[in-house]
Amino acid sequence: MKIIKDSISRVELAELAKEIFGDFVKAVVDIKREVMALGVELHVDAEAALLDDGSAQADLWGINIYPDQTKEDWVEFDSMINLRPAQNNRSRGVEDEGRRQKIKAVVSKLVVN
Repeated sequence: MKIIKDSISRVELAELAKEIFGDFVKAVVDIKREVMALGVELHVDAEAALLDDGSAQADLWGINIYPDQTKEDWVEFDSMINLRPAQNNRSRGVEDEGRRQKIKAVVSKLVVN
């Protein structure tokens, strides 16, 4: 597992994907601090690492990243940690378009070609 605060290359991301799931990597993005943790079998493990690193629960969102896809299609919003009725998110996805766009922006900022 890695906490990405500066950047990670798409090649490194693909290598992490191959180690666990083959074609994707699970990640948790902190939309306020603009960092992410990735390379875990369960989103909850990345979530715990970011909480220990100073993130707030309300800012953490679970995604899957497919490094071989185009930047338009490489983020999948699907994680059990996203079930948050108190934040008006009643599914494993991320229902708010603004949050989805922020997550994509953080991923695009942190993953370099």
